[in-house]
Amino acid sequence: MADPAMSVTPYWELTFDADGDPAGRQRDRLLAGVSERKVRDLIVFAHGWNNDRSGATRLYDRFFAPFPRLVPTARVGYAGVLWPAMRFSDEPIPDLPRAVAAEAPGRPVLDKDTRHALLETFPGRAILVDQIARLLEQQPCEESELEEFGRLVRLLVEVVAPGPQELFSADTVAEGVPQSEPEMFTGSSAAACEEFAQALAELEASGGRRDFRLPNPWDGAHELLRQATYYAMKRRAGTVGERGLGRVVGQLGAAAPGVRVHLVGHSFGARLVSFALRGLPEGVRTVKSVTLLQGAFSHYAFAARLPHDPRAGGVLQGQQNRIDGPLVCCHSRHDSALGTIYPLASRMAGDSRSVAGLDLSRALGEKWGAMGCGGVRAVPGTRAYTLAKALTAKLPASGCVNVDVAAVVRRGGPPAGAHSDILHEELARLVLAAGRVR
Repeated sequence: MADPAMSVTPYWELTFDADGDPAGRQRDRLLAGVSERKVRDLIVFAHGWNNDRSGATRLYDRFFAPFPRLVPTARVGYAGVLWPAMRFSDEPIPDLPRAVAAEAPGRPVLDKDTRHALLETFPGRAILVDQIARLLEQQPCEESELEEFGRLVRLLVEVVAPGPQELFSADTVAEGVPQSEPEMFTGSSAAACEEFAQALAELEASGGRRDFRLPNPWDGAHELLRQATYYAMKRRAGTVGERGLGRVVGQLGAAAPGVRVHLVGHSFGARLVSFALRGLPEGVRTVKSVTLLQGAFSHYAFAARLPHDPRAGGVLQGQQNRIDGPLVCCHSRHDSALGTIYPLASRMAGDSRSVAGLDLSRALGEKWGAMGCGGVRAVPGTRAYTLAKALTAKLPASGCVNVDVAAVVRRGGPPAGAHSDILHEELARLVLAAGRVR
C-alpha cells in the first residue's frame, strides 16, 4: 500500500539486488495491488544516483507530487524502483534537502558520506576503500602512486564482474562482440587522472571559477574513482532492467492484463528501464511509454548501425518497438556530467587517441555522446521537439522522440551541472503526454 511519506497513492516499491533479483513480497504486493485498486495507468520510476531508500523515495515523492492534480480523474498508480546504485555526495541535487545531497568539503578528499556509500555499494571492500581514501588525502607526488590508485579502483569495482552483471556493460556491439573494457581501467591510470583533471579545470573555468594553478592530477584521481563507480552502476542498471524489471512487467501484464505501464528513468535509471524492454516476455505489449530523463548511456544504444562503424550497432537496437507507444528522450545542454565528463570517460573505452586539446563539446555529435545531452541518434524516423512544443503538440504514437528540456533542466554546478535538475512539473506533464494518460 501507500508509503506514508509519499505524495501519491497507491504507491508501491520494487527492490532489486545487483543481479536483478526482486524482493518477492514487494513484487507480489504490486501484482495483487494493481488489480485490487483498479489501476489503469502505472507509472514506474527508476532512480539513478540515489543509493538508499530514503534518497530515492524523496525523489519519487517530489516528482510524483503534481500528477494527481494534472490528471485528477485518471486511475493512476505509482511504483518506485530501488536498486543498489550510489552517488558521490559532492554532487548537489537541486530542490532536494541537504540531507540527501550533502556537499563534500572539497576535492579530492573522500568525504565520509561518499566513503559510506562506497562501503554500502561494494560490500566487503572496506580495506580497499580505506587505501583509496588515504591516497586521496595524502596526494603523493610520485606517478607510481597514481598507478597504484588506479589498481585499487579496478579491484574495488571488479572490472570483470562475476555472475550475470558482466553481460550488461556494453551500449554498443561490433559484429556481435560487446565493446571492450574502458581504457581507463586497462591503460595508464596516471594519464587518465591527468585528462580528467584537465576536463574538471575547464568545467570550473566555464562556470566562472578561475584558477591559475596547473590542474591537480589527484582531482582527476577523484574523478577516475567516480567514473569507475559509475561504470559499475551502468553495468548493474542493465542487469536489473533486463533480468529484474522487465520480467516483473511481464508478470504484471499477465496478472493485470488491462494495466498500461509507463516507464520513467533518470540517469542510469534510464538505462535500467531501457534494458527492461529487452527483458519483456515475447508478445507482452503492456509498456505504453518510456521517458528517459538525462539518460546516462550511449545515444547510439537503439541504433541498428553506427555512423562511424557500419559493423557495429546499439545493444538495444529495435527495442523501442517493444513499446506500444513512444520512447521519449529528454536532453539538456546544461548537463555537464553527460556533456563533458561522460564523453571523456567514453573516449577512454578502448580508443587510443588523447583527448587533450580537443573541444569536448564536439563529442555530443560524435561517437561518445550520451542520451541525456544529445538525444537518440542514428535511429531513422526519430522526431525532435522543444519542451514547449512537446507539451502543446500531440506526440507521435510510436518511435523515438527527442525533447530538448534545457529550458527547465539548467541548474547545477561542476562536475555534474544540471544532470539531476529533474524536479519540474513540465517533466511530469511530459510523462503524461508520452503515455496519453488522461
